[in-house]
Amino acid sequence: MSKHCLKLAFIGGGANSAVGYVHFSAAQLDNRFKVVAGAFSRDSEHNLLTAQQWGIEAKHTYSNWQTMLEKERQNIDAVVVLTPTPHHLEVLETLFKLNIPTICEKSLVCGSDEMQQLAKCYNPKKHFLAVTFNYSGYAMIRELKNLIKLNKLGDIQKIHLEMPQEGFKRPPEIAGKASPPQSWRLQDYAVPTICLDLGVHLHHLSSYLLDLEPTQTSALYATHSQYPNLVDDVQMLLKYPNNITGSMWMSKTAIGHRNGLKVRVYGTEGSATWYQLNPDELELYFNDGRREILDRAGQCQYAHQFRYNRMKPGHPTGFVEAFANLYTDIHQALCSYLNSEENANEYVFGFDQARDGLALFEAATRSNQSGSWEAVK
Repeated sequence: MSKHCLKLAFIGGGANSAVGYVHFSAAQLDNRFKVVAGAFSRDSEHNLLTAQQWGIEAKHTYSNWQTMLEKERQNIDAVVVLTPTPHHLEVLETLFKLNIPTICEKSLVCGSDEMQQLAKCYNPKKHFLAVTFNYSGYAMIRELKNLIKLNKLGDIQKIHLEMPQEGFKRPPEIAGKASPPQSWRLQDYAVPTICLDLGVHLHHLSSYLLDLEPTQTSALYATHSQYPNLVDDVQMLLKYPNNITGSMWMSKTAIGHRNGLKVRVYGTEGSATWYQLNPDELELYFNDGRREILDRAGQCQYAHQFRYNRMKPGHPTGFVEAFANLYTDIHQALCSYLNSEENANEYVFGFDQARDGLALFEAATRSNQSGSWEAVK
């Protein structure tokens, strides 16, 4: 893999955003990228503060993203889009028209109508697009994928994913300050915001692990918070090809869960459980009664690679490292694109993954309204 350091510009992601510093840190952790320019925030104070904190020169810091693209497009290799999801469409359309390689925070857009509009200017043979579904960057999720591929669990029959949070009941504190929900997250769009925020991650993990898309869903939405008419709890049953069944649960009102991401996969020969708060361990159970806890120091067939072991086992890897793994994969894919080579990186997902996830949650919305199973279109 080329280690040539590529140059990034950020649109959004300022010091007052939820994900900006994570992207800034992860992109540069393995020296694959360097952030050299940005229009970080519409708020001039936060925009300048971000540039100062991150060491971005004033001449490469812009008050609006259109001017930045005009001035910097010959100086950068890709743009990272970190504005709130409802603002993505305009930015993405412009980037595709200018043929600038794009890395975009999930969710790509707010619904299928916007996907169709975006498709008018997106050409998969011409444009580079990577959407940051970062949870598949965890080494033990990739180990689980390898176990499934090698049929260690037998034929997969069930998958259950959950991501409960408590933020609408008990907002998290960051550096001693309460962090209430951002205003754009307090309204729903064609797809409920909780699905844009949490659900697309669960969809991505199921698609990544199974190499299959769900065909039908039965969903139940609920509102349990102080925000009226805002969906904050979603339960879904799923049907996949090959007689595989599944479920997803996401919530912003589950007191006691900061971020309770859990994945469980069941096959004819065994099962596996992964819990994000214990990221370096994969629990395995087999039909002969064996129980195993596989970690990075164990007999891994995939997670033993040097790239996943920046520090020796016993010092758990975390969220930023998982993001950095993804950015390393994006670097490889982008280098291939810039060299007019075919991208063979299996961890970089873009337009199709985003489209399929939004289609699933629009089917869930129809199911919640009809009270019956709905096909994923």
